[in-house]
Amino acid sequence: MIELDHKIFLFLNSIHSPFFDTVMWIISMKTVWIPLYLGIIWLIIRKYGKRAWTPLLIVPVLVLLDDQGSRIMKNLTERPRPCHEPSLEGMVHIVKGHCGGMYSFISGHAANSFGIAAYSAALLGKKWFSWCIFVWAALVSYSRIYLGVHYPGDVIGGAILGLLAGTFLAWVAGVLIKNAEK
Repeated sequence: MIELDHKIFLFLNSIHSPFFDTVMWIISMKTVWIPLYLGIIWLIIRKYGKRAWTPLLIVPVLVLLDDQGSRIMKNLTERPRPCHEPSLEGMVHIVKGHCGGMYSFISGHAANSFGIAAYSAALLGKKWFSWCIFVWAALVSYSRIYLGVHYPGDVIGGAILGLLAGTFLAWVAGVLIKNAEK
């Protein structure tokens, strides 16, 4: 399984250009997505009105759960990032010399982006939004492979954590909103 992950990683990571180096670097930046996050907040406020505080207060819990889950998994598995893997030395395309911490499994970027996608898609219930937000999450996750800092398995593991956390907390938010209406 690890060998297959390495092969898929090397294939995907080998497809690069100076233009996409810049694009993927930007896509992977957390701050560049602040307008998207503000847009999601606005959509939640628009849909839930006075009850919007409930789902908005749960967002930090989601991010904390995804971040800590990712950190715990990295420390438990101690899987070196592709850019730190001795057997891949000289084969990994790294952008701007950035490699990140030592361990890669699971991707915190994938966990957070898929967590936000699952959470906001469930809360907003709009098909167009769901499609857009999951394409965004996949693009952010792919950027991590492109940049040479995560294997596909890391991204899939992060996506699973994010989907589970986001879906569960959206359910919790829904229950709290319904109870507040009574």
